[in-house]
Amino acid sequence: MAETSKPFPSSPGPPPAAGSPESVAEVKEALGRVGYLADEPAALVAYLAQQLGKPVLVEGPAGVGKTELAKAISRATERPLIRRQC
Repeated sequence: MAETSKPFPSSPGPPPAAGSPESVAEVKEALGRVGYLADEPAALVAYLAQQLGKPVLVEGPAGVGKTELAKAISRATERPLIRRQC
């Protein structure tokens, strides 16, 4: 008799925090209110990170705005910024 495989149970993760944005557009607006002009990909990443309750790892060459994005997300969400320099 062949064994049937069962999918791994999915963990729903933490629920979105109270006051989490309902859309990517809301994230763009919130970042704009704290002085950061976000493009669509940056706003999408910030939105998904908030919905999933996950951190964001930002990589890139010096001077492209990685730290400013992190600071803006921190200000917009009123959450502490934890910075790791590697």
